[in-house]
Amino acid sequence: MSTVKPYNDPRSKKQQVEEMFDNIAHRYDFLNHLLTLGIDIGWRKKAIRFLAPFQPKQIIDIATGTGDFAIAALSLNPEKVIGFDLSDKMMDIGRSKAKQANAEQVLQFIQGDSEKMPFATESFDAITVGFGVRNFEHLEAGLQEMFRVLKMGGHVAILEASMPKNAILRWLFSLYFGKIVPLVGRWFSKDARAYAYLPESVKAFPEGNDFVKILEATGFKNVKWTPLTFGACAFYTMEK
Repeated sequence: MSTVKPYNDPRSKKQQVEEMFDNIAHRYDFLNHLLTLGIDIGWRKKAIRFLAPFQPKQIIDIATGTGDFAIAALSLNPEKVIGFDLSDKMMDIGRSKAKQANAEQVLQFIQGDSEKMPFATESFDAITVGFGVRNFEHLEAGLQEMFRVLKMGGHVAILEASMPKNAILRWLFSLYFGKIVPLVGRWFSKDARAYAYLPESVKAFPEGNDFVKILEATGFKNVKWTPLTFGACAFYTMEK
């Protein structure tokens, strides 16, 4: 997997990703819902429905951003949800959402590196990641850390952007992601690179069966993946 970074400078991918999300935090939710036509909400609901039968009590949402996945996880009636991310500015918006939802006692946001999480081994019953694994600087290291903090028998739900397999749809999505998304993102976020990084990172990511093999090599079992919305999103599920 080639390393794609948001900016053309020698800093680490972690440093660049943190800066990028800090830069676009004020417009992230607006642009996310606009550019996905609001379909991202349904994707997260599907992931939460997968976790519901297992009744997880301790949940961590990695690469939580502004906390939409973590907020959605509250419907599972957990004892604790941790939103974990590099960008504190993104999580400040999540903290405001938790306050509005009167969920501050259950939902906590912690800044940190997903490859070196400050949690004990087997701390969580469930892990969610929404459009964040391709932002890991070292993919395998991030996945190994997820495996470490997940309890035996625990479950993981990952949503990640992907490209359709159908040639015509793939061309249309390439046009949309490669031309329209960066243009709209630049207009609204004022960060010229942030939304150009999106299609670049999607193309570089080992999606579908390739990612399943990496997850299985990490130690996860019963790994499955489902394309959503004509393949614009890939939904991965697994357990430890």
